[in-house]
Amino acid sequence: MPFDTANDKSIFVRRESEARSYCRGFDTIFTKASGSELFDAAGNRYIDFLAGCSSLNYGHNDPDMKQALVDHLMGDKMGHALDLHTDTKADFLAAMEEHILKPRNMDHKVMFMGPTGANAVEAALKIARKATGRQNVIAFTNGFHGVTMGALAATGNGYHRGGAGMLTQGVSRVPFENYAAGVDAVALLDQMLTDPSGGIDPPAAIMLETVQGEGGLNAASPEFVRGVAKLAKKHGALLILDDIQAGCGRTGTFFSFEEMGVNPDIVTMAKSVSGFGLPMAVLLVRPEYDVMGPAEHNGTFRGNTHAFLTATVAIKKFWSDDTFQRSLADKAVILTTALQDVANMVDGAFLKGRGIMQGVDVGTGELASAICKRCFAKGLVIETSGNEDQVVKVLAPLTTDEKTFREGLNILIEAAREVTSA
Repeated sequence: MPFDTANDKSIFVRRESEARSYCRGFDTIFTKASGSELFDAAGNRYIDFLAGCSSLNYGHNDPDMKQALVDHLMGDKMGHALDLHTDTKADFLAAMEEHILKPRNMDHKVMFMGPTGANAVEAALKIARKATGRQNVIAFTNGFHGVTMGALAATGNGYHRGGAGMLTQGVSRVPFENYAAGVDAVALLDQMLTDPSGGIDPPAAIMLETVQGEGGLNAASPEFVRGVAKLAKKHGALLILDDIQAGCGRTGTFFSFEEMGVNPDIVTMAKSVSGFGLPMAVLLVRPEYDVMGPAEHNGTFRGNTHAFLTATVAIKKFWSDDTFQRSLADKAVILTTALQDVANMVDGAFLKGRGIMQGVDVGTGELASAICKRCFAKGLVIETSGNEDQVVKVLAPLTTDEKTFREGLNILIEAAREVTSA
């Protein structure tokens, strides 16, 4: 008997692991996607404000990337290449050099590894430890860097760390900016590192996100990031900026830190770096710290040729001039205005994040989840984040046209009004 994809979800309950996550909040079977829209097996349309958790900054099935990929496949071009030299990898590196690195005065080498953000973090930690001869790494409260063992040690969330089944080691955790009222986190960290009885071993690296995506959209100020960068240099540590979720335009510029006056030693990238939602991770490493020997950190799929292809199209299409970046500033204003309308409905609610990576802290995970649930019923896919899932978080594709963007935001406003007035 044919499987009824429109109505029968029993196969997922019967065969898929309990580790499944997002599908629990969006209980339908999606079949098609275009731009900022999703469609399910029953033909229902949804506006996508999740975007693959910022893996689809350029929307679903961008026509130029799709056509390049189709031509590549039909031409019997390389599909898998380990880390062999290929024309697609050469094109990607050239585009990265011309349009991203050189304009920002970055001389970083580009390293490929397994295609997940967590693997980029693992590589960054290994490089820092090898380059400095130290083991300890400084990470911050509410940081999220992945759930493999090294990355998990640097992740603050206790639920995820509990899944390791063993101790996670090698990381000292300190307060992020504004984590504790009246605490100067940079001064505190400096004092602890300077004091021989401060209890923190000399670090190989200090690692942070400029906007903590899963941690609740806690946005670091430029002053904080510059302060951390100065501390890293003072104490002989490498500065690792995790741009996996906040990069590729999500905060308004290609890198989330590029207007902050810092030059990180290592940058981790994944998610939207492929442009098309294909698995791809990249590590940017200053040449003096490019210390890994051949295959010392590797991965069978570090040569994702299809991702190289679409990533090159994305860079050339969206970052060859400042047109796209200017459009993001306009959308950020629209987003801030709409989110303030939501915040005004809840006592004590406030906005968090920056750029097109913003949300509303509504105080409780229960309320945030109820709003997101109502949104889904009205045709909007949107999720929560934060230490208690109390932040309604907007991650719309950056390419969303203004009409669709406002439509989705109006759904969010209506859902919040219905939930708060019930």
